[in-house]
Amino acid sequence: MLLKAFAKINWSLDITGVRPDGYHLLDMVMQPISLADDIRLAPAPDLSLHTDGYPPCRADASNLAWRAADLLRKKFSLSRGVRIDLHKRIPMGAGLGGGSADAAAVLFGLNRLWNLGLSQDQLKSLGLTLGADVPFCLRGGLVRTRGIGDLLEDRPCRISYWLLVFQPCRALSTGEIFKAYHAASSPRRPDTERVLEALSAGNPPLLSASIYNVLEPVSSSACPEIAEAVSSLAGAGAFASGMTGSGSAVFGAFRSRSLAEKAMKALSPRWKRIHLCHTQSDSIRIMED
Repeated sequence: MLLKAFAKINWSLDITGVRPDGYHLLDMVMQPISLADDIRLAPAPDLSLHTDGYPPCRADASNLAWRAADLLRKKFSLSRGVRIDLHKRIPMGAGLGGGSADAAAVLFGLNRLWNLGLSQDQLKSLGLTLGADVPFCLRGGLVRTRGIGDLLEDRPCRISYWLLVFQPCRALSTGEIFKAYHAASSPRRPDTERVLEALSAGNPPLLSASIYNVLEPVSSSACPEIAEAVSSLAGAGAFASGMTGSGSAVFGAFRSRSLAEKAMKALSPRWKRIHLCHTQSDSIRIMED
């Protein structure tokens, strides 16, 4: 089975509290984008992971794709294995959900390949044990995500927007960024309802005025290139630009592909590995079964 595991962006990200166990309570608007990793699953005597592409990633038990397969094997006491071939394109430590997307695709694919019969809710519960973004990556669409990533609400989206996405600096640690957030002040908050209204109506000016990520100032303090890149995207014609997740990737949204391509040409001398992509509804796609 060959699958595409799609990255995501956060149109907005807000922190609404912290649970007694230390997990952050979030309010986010998330959507898949066409930038994707390729995953091939093939029956095998044991579990193995093989990686290529860019960025290079570890092919061991630290990889979420491997951990997703191992989770299913242990839960169902399976002796069968699978060979996972992972071709990377999604930057890591970027807030694009690449590892979560890979884990979601492996859970989704093995549920079919091994005839496990798990429901969407069962897959979501398993996915949450691997990472907060995995339930969303199993679901796709425009989603308002709350709680610790477990409360998902589908929302309508009228238009698919062309994007430029790139990582202007080193990878960032999600844990370190959240820790630094509590030591800083963040008076600005996103207007989440207006973000959703703008995406539903296809209203770029309203979307531009409403999106925000409360982690962006903290991540920009760690990597000043983030703020520079967000500003560069706006200067190149993006009607909205910002950081996704806890960083360090940024995105700019454009009214047409031609405008995005023009901006990409202008920005390429300064920023490397810029991805031209678009928003979409699919988070996982079977290419070959």
